[in-house]
Amino acid sequence: MSSANTIPRERLRAIAGYLEGQRAAMIHLLRGLVELESPSTEKAAVDRLSKLVSNEWTKRATEVRLLRRPNRGDLVRAVLPATGQTSESCSPNKSRAPNSPIPGNQILVLGHLDTVYPMGTLARMPFRVTRDRAFGPGVYDMKAGVVMALFAVDALRRAGPSPNKSIVFLWTTDEEIGSEASRQEIEREAARSAAVLVLEPSLGPQGLLKTERKGMGEVELHITGKSSHAGVNPGAGVNAVHELCLQLAQMAHWSDPAHGLTVAPTVISGGGFSNVIPDSATGHVDIRFSRAKDAQILAARLRKLTPILKGAKLEVRGGINRPPLIRDAGVSALFRHAREIGRKLDLDLREGSTGGGSDGNFTAALGVPTLDGLGAIGEGAHTHGESIVLRCLPERAALLAGLLATL
Repeated sequence: MSSANTIPRERLRAIAGYLEGQRAAMIHLLRGLVELESPSTEKAAVDRLSKLVSNEWTKRATEVRLLRRPNRGDLVRAVLPATGQTSESCSPNKSRAPNSPIPGNQILVLGHLDTVYPMGTLARMPFRVTRDRAFGPGVYDMKAGVVMALFAVDALRRAGPSPNKSIVFLWTTDEEIGSEASRQEIEREAARSAAVLVLEPSLGPQGLLKTERKGMGEVELHITGKSSHAGVNPGAGVNAVHELCLQLAQMAHWSDPAHGLTVAPTVISGGGFSNVIPDSATGHVDIRFSRAKDAQILAARLRKLTPILKGAKLEVRGGINRPPLIRDAGVSALFRHAREIGRKLDLDLREGSTGGGSDGNFTAALGVPTLDGLGAIGEGAHTHGESIVLRCLPERAALLAGLLATL
């Protein structure tokens, strides 16, 4: 990793000054991204945004490809060549196997285009600017991060210096629902990378960078029982709701908050009439964990779940889907590098941990130094109050540009 001292303070200040002058243009592009609604499960809608983002990268003379997905939105991959490289040389070497890692050949910048908001949300929650804040669905998580990346590249082209390594920007389209359709591409790019920068929103009002994230799992318990009249012949039935409650009570004992492990029922359903023994029930369970070893333990426990009531049937769907992002030596060194660049921009960068997961969990689990939370400063992700602080947008883009120029 290069020293942050390889980029003079004056050069960083020139980058920051250029970006401050671009604030209105950044807000204009942000509006365009937010006003193209992109819920994870609506392929046509996400594809429209993917096309717009692809066009923006094409304007910046990078190699740009849409990576087609049949049931999810198309991913966008854009390459900024290193000094002296052509775009072609930044692509995977054709003489190698497609999955052959090229350690340290590039820096991966990672983000997502999908949001949690269903189509039509914009009518109730329009993009708007009030004083120093911009509001709208996905503005914070994480369409502002896309804007930052585009303008960081503009700043490097205008004020330099050129990156030492090729930069691969990968915009996925199903992060909010587990990244099943994009995980393989994320891990393939990460395996070629010296570091990964994740443009997920920052943490809290101080804009903390994220150096730890919990692993997570999403589990559905589907119970099948047997219905009967609750008053006339209750013993003839098998109560699916009762079975579900017993299973959830059993799983509650798996929690170990002192070590960062929580198992929480979130949505349950079952039964239809108050005088009928229910023959079906469903429970959703959220699992979070801080230690890598807990993933295997939890997976084994889920496999061993069996019905408790005689005659009941249990089906377990889902499981552990993200490993934890652990603050190891590589993550720590990457944060220190970012903090030194921040000092030259008069930013006092701090770090923090969060229980939420991101695609950075996958890259960190491969042993690639990963720095998350480099996106916008704001609040209210996934809520009607989602917003960003506009005055911080240029300075966060300048921080990103400094990282791209020095890693």
